[in-house]
Amino acid sequence: MKFCMFTTFFGAHSFGGDAAFVDRLSRALSRRGHETHVIYCRDAFEISKGNQTPRPYIAPPGVTIHPLKSRAGSLSPLATHATGRPWFKLGAIKRLLDQIQPDVVHFHNLSLIGGPGLLAVDVPGAIKLMTAHEHWLVCPTHVLWKFDREVCESRDCVRCCLKAKRPPQLWRNTGLMNRSLAELDALVCPSLSTRNEHKRRGIQVPIEHIPYFLPNDYTGMPSAPAPKVERPYFAAVGRLEKIKGFQDAIEAMRSVPEADLVIAGAGSYESELREKARGLENVRFVGRLDSAQVAALYRGARGVIVPSLVYETFGYVVLEAFAERTPVVVRNLGALPELVAESDGGVVFETADELARSIRTLAADAELARKLGENGAAARRTVWSEEHHMKLYFDLINDRRLQRGLPVVDPGTPLATAAIAATHAHLATASVGETREEAA
Repeated sequence: MKFCMFTTFFGAHSFGGDAAFVDRLSRALSRRGHETHVIYCRDAFEISKGNQTPRPYIAPPGVTIHPLKSRAGSLSPLATHATGRPWFKLGAIKRLLDQIQPDVVHFHNLSLIGGPGLLAVDVPGAIKLMTAHEHWLVCPTHVLWKFDREVCESRDCVRCCLKAKRPPQLWRNTGLMNRSLAELDALVCPSLSTRNEHKRRGIQVPIEHIPYFLPNDYTGMPSAPAPKVERPYFAAVGRLEKIKGFQDAIEAMRSVPEADLVIAGAGSYESELREKARGLENVRFVGRLDSAQVAALYRGARGVIVPSLVYETFGYVVLEAFAERTPVVVRNLGALPELVAESDGGVVFETADELARSIRTLAADAELARKLGENGAAARRTVWSEEHHMKLYFDLINDRRLQRGLPVVDPGTPLATAAIAATHAHLATASVGETREEAA
């Protein structure tokens, strides 16, 4: 089968998050003999990257990437943000779809590559899916964090956007979103929490729950040795932004002097976090780490703290900790407690006292930490495995195909690396074609 993925950021021009999922899904499809094309907006990365440079990325056999580059430059994604439509990208997108003729079009982060208007582009015969990696469908800032101080429970989008220093999206007050979503065969949510939040906030399209996964080759990545430590430590990993709640983890360490907190990552809130940790000898920052270093940090930790202040749609950090047999300590908000309940792989807290108590308990009880970590690892190999995800994914595709009177398709069997290369010998090993967008 032919799959076409649409997302704003991808590969070398990405920041992780939804781009990591698109990469993992594309590779999983490739391993099963399918052909995948990823279309994304390079201009969006250029206006969002700050000090970040493109990361090394080579597409695997069977995956072709199409970066869209406009003569209009930054005007292209800005126009999409303001209008909810793919004005400067539309011509290039239609040409690519005509060339690819995909069986499945899977939309991801559309915020700057086409907005909801992209969903209405005609793709004859194709199944149309969209995954909600964030809450962008119901929140212009993506994260349901109101006025930079609290979880959003009532709409005040224009003032909230201005507070976040983003141009308001007046098109959200029209029927564009609902009309566009009606073009989908299904909206996919990675957690029940995310599904419920979208329903609660007015999304009426059919919603399916398919959780994220870690790929079969995840543990085959280059490894680094776990840090040598003399006493228990806890890890907190991710973007150093206020909404991630690391400030609460730092505060908790004041009452747990017998353990350490290691914070890995970078972001705009880093200086505030360092100031909060001033004078705390059991808190240290190690900067941005590569994937092998992060895995090693998890492996040696007594637990991984995930204190996010917003409705996380899933929580890849949890799965990555479980892959190293390390338990998690998560806030009772969004998808995080759902992952712990399904795995029995960690501890859930609500108050600052509960967070400190959870850290203290795991620091003192290595056997409890080991047991919870093993529970998490078992769930990662079953509930959140590549095989389980692909079964649910193709069950959904085949259900929608049957509704149209089309024959079901075989998801395929994972192939070894050499077999994949042979299967896709007709494709470029790392096909990258920069596509120029036409002005409307």
